[in-house]
Amino acid sequence: MPDISDAARRALSSDKTIDITTTGKQTGQPRKTEIWFMYIEGRVFITGTPGQRDWYANLVSNPDFTFHLKESAKIDLTARATPVTEPEERRRVMSAPETEWYRGQATMDQLITGSPMIEVHFD
Repeated sequence: MPDISDAARRALSSDKTIDITTTGKQTGQPRKTEIWFMYIEGRVFITGTPGQRDWYANLVSNPDFTFHLKESAKIDLTARATPVTEPEERRRVMSAPETEWYRGQATMDQLITGSPMIEVHFD
């Protein structure tokens, strides 16, 4: 993980709800979305239940975004999204304790094949 503050590191390891500001795929305008993130084995992921999501389409089109911590710390981090497309990596993420809620919403196969999923890399 890059050189980020201790407060940001603590928030990443404990918080769950953030805002992200993406660039609209069609409009090019900033789009702010409240969303959950998961801190899994020192890595940060954003995912969702199966289906199309504007935030995901925006990040695939323009992977640079702002990750707004807002629970235990109020810190804006510049970030870059990498779509997670490899099935075994998707299974590993969706099998982690941190993603238990999603497993109650869809089958594992549905989560692996149909959920939007990115890994977050901080600048």
